Amino acid sequence: MLHSENQYTRLRWFLTIVGLFLYVVDIWTDVVLALKYFQEREFVWTGLTLMFVLAGLLLTQIFSYAWYRNDMADVLKSPGEKETISGMSKGGLAALHLLGMGIFTRYYHLLKQGFKVVWTKTNTVEESGDVHHKLFCLATDLSMLKLFETFLESAPQLLLQLYIVLGHAECSVLQYLSMVFSFLNIAWALVDYRRCLRRSLPHVSEMPSGTPTAVYLLYKLCTITSHILSYALLLVLSAYTTVGLTVVWLLGTTWTHLLQTNFCSSAGLEHLYRAIIGVILTFTFFNVKGQDTRVAMIIYYSFCSIINVTAPLLVAFLKPELLQMETLLAVSCIICVCSVLGLVCLVLYYLHLHPRENRREEDEVDGLAKETENMRRMRNFLQP
Repeated sequence: MLHSENQYTRLRWFLTIVGLFLYVVDIWTDVVLALKYFQEREFVWTGLTLMFVLAGLLLTQIFSYAWYRNDMADVLKSPGEKETISGMSKGGLAALHLLGMGIFTRYYHLLKQGFKVVWTKTNTVEESGDVHHKLFCLATDLSMLKLFETFLESAPQLLLQLYIVLGHAECSVLQYLSMVFSFLNIAWALVDYRRCLRRSLPHVSEMPSGTPTAVYLLYKLCTITSHILSYALLLVLSAYTTVGLTVVWLLGTTWTHLLQTNFCSSAGLEHLYRAIIGVILTFTFFNVKGQDTRVAMIIYYSFCSIINVTAPLLVAFLKPELLQMETLLAVSCIICVCSVLGLVCLVLYYLHLHPRENRREEDEVDGLAKETENMRRMRNFLQP
C-alpha cells in the first residue's frame, strides 16, 4: 500500500488552490497600490512597486519556459513525449510565457492532473506510486518558481512598503493589505517548497508535519521579519543604505558563484540563477549546494544579528527625530523578539527536529542512472 506521505491527496490539491489564491491576491494588491500611488502623483513609489512585480513575473517566466524546454528535450523520455508538454507545443508554451502566464499554466496542469488522480483510483500500487510522484514533481517545479517570485517580488515589496510607512508616514488600507499578503505569500512559499522538494527526491527523508513544520516556519519568518525591519530602519536613516544592500547582494552572488552551482542547462541561465540566489541570501539563508553549511550559517546569522542590533540604535542616536519614540520602540521590540525567537527555533529545529535519516538509496537501475531533467533540477536546487 502507498504510504500517505507519498500520496498527492485531496487536501494537497485544495492547498494548491490556496497557494494560487495567495499568489494572485499578492500581485493584485501590489498593482492596485501602484495605481493608487500614480493617482497621488507619487511616481517614484509607483515605479518601484511595479518594478518588483514585473521583475518577479519576468524572471519566473524565463525559468519556467527553460524548464519546459529541458523536459521536452529529456533523453529519458520516449520520442512521442518530447514534442509536447501536457498537450502544449513549444510555440504554444512560448506564447503563454510571453503573456506572463507561465505560472498559471503550471497551476492549470497540476490542478487538472491532480483532480484526475485524487478523485479516481489507479489499478496497481506501482502505477499509483508513479503517478503521485509525477504530481509531486510538478508541484516542486511550481514551488521552486514560487520561491523565486517570493524573494524577487513579495520580500522586496514588503521592505518598500515598510520604508514608506515608517519613513514617510503614509499609511493606507491598501499598503497594509499589500504587506499582509506579501508576508503570507512568503510564509506559504517557504513551507510549500520545503515539503514538495523533500517528497519529490527519493533519497531524502520527508519533513514531518506538525511541530517540525511549525518550528521551521517560525525560524524562517522570524529571522526574515527582523531582517526586513532592520533594513527598513536603515533606509529611513539614509537612502544610501541601498548601496549597502547592493554590496550584500554582490557578496551573496559571488559566494554562489564560488560554489560553482550546476542548476541550469546553459551558462547564461546559470549566471542569472546565481544572481537570483544572491537576492534570496539578502533576506534569508539557504543551503545553496547541498553541502555542510554550519560555518556559513553561523557567519550569516551573526552578520544578521549585528544588523538587527545596530539598526535601531543608529536611528535612536543619530536621527531620533525621524521616528516617533513609540514607533521606534515598537519596531525595536519586534526586531529583538523576532531575532531571538528565530535563532532559538533555528537551533531547536536543526538539533532535534531536522530529518536526519535519508530514505534508502535506489539501485543503479531505478535511481540516478535514470535521473530525468526534472529530478536533476530538484537535486541541484536550493536545499532547505
